[in-house]
Amino acid sequence: MITMALFNNKGGVGKTTLAYHLAHMLQRMGHRVLAVDLDPQANLTAQFLDEDELTMLWSEPEDTASSAPKPFDLDLDTRRPRTTARTGTMATAIEPIMEGIGDVEMFEPVTIEDGLWLLPGDVELSVFEDRLSAAWPNSFLGKDVAALRTTTALHRVIDNGARAVGADIVLIDVGPNLGAINRASLLSADTVLMPLAADLFSLRGLRNLGPTLREWRSTWQSTVLPKVPDRIPAPRALMMPIGYIIMQPPTRTDRPAKAHDRWLDRIPEVFATSVLTSGNPGSRDRSFEIATMRHYANLIPLAHDARKPMFELRAADGAVGGTATAVRRCYSDFRDLALKVRERLAYIDPTLRRPDSR
Repeated sequence: MITMALFNNKGGVGKTTLAYHLAHMLQRMGHRVLAVDLDPQANLTAQFLDEDELTMLWSEPEDTASSAPKPFDLDLDTRRPRTTARTGTMATAIEPIMEGIGDVEMFEPVTIEDGLWLLPGDVELSVFEDRLSAAWPNSFLGKDVAALRTTTALHRVIDNGARAVGADIVLIDVGPNLGAINRASLLSADTVLMPLAADLFSLRGLRNLGPTLREWRSTWQSTVLPKVPDRIPAPRALMMPIGYIIMQPPTRTDRPAKAHDRWLDRIPEVFATSVLTSGNPGSRDRSFEIATMRHYANLIPLAHDARKPMFELRAADGAVGGTATAVRRCYSDFRDLALKVRERLAYIDPTLRRPDSR
């Protein structure tokens, strides 16, 4: 099993849409994929599940004037209410820690389809930020078991979910910041894939991101990990950058192509010096540039209404004429991307080279 976080210190580049489609494509290539939503905005969860499913998952009463919400449990096969037990989300998993009554509460991932599962996100996960911030320095001491359990909580939920379904690839979607939730999330990542826009904000985000990842990795591996008791599963915090993807924006007539190209040309240098700590000024090595992805703005609303990936839209969904051509191009683009990502992941986990043989 290998874990990969999709992360950018700048929002609005299409990271969650990329995670959703990459998860579906890798599953179609024969992999057992677990998608994990650790962005408190829970946008990835909203892409996988419809409004009725979200209402049940988040125990949200339809009548807002009613009393406390009643919990539900989703049948993992039909994704319909099964019992009155509470469905797990990344927020409900850490409730015992937040309430001071115990350790994380494990739960099985939601089945999206055969070979694809989701550990759902929740806006209430944001309350974990302060608790994680306080636990981080206390983890350095090694004797504060409560702090270590808090710091490793998200990792242990992910690890448990991945083992429960036999996932070989875990995709982690995290929010666009360098806060405590993202630190705990990224500690669980063997690799990091960075979606970028060719603009000033993505470059500045890269300059902050690289040093921060190195600091988190060094602190965890040298100061905390040696002190974690064997009874507490702990992440390795490899956080190996495998590359970046250029996410093209929607077509804009007010943005000159030269401005886009200027920022695009600077990305390899900034990635090499800030993220990889290698290269030299003026470097144009694009070996870490995995792909450039079109925006497919016309397919997004159709895919949302059809509750399926853009590359699976059919005529019945409104994909006719030029739109059908865009769907075929979208499929080709995402398959090529998934193949390139898998190739890079296989350097760390060689078993990924032949997924159909398992």
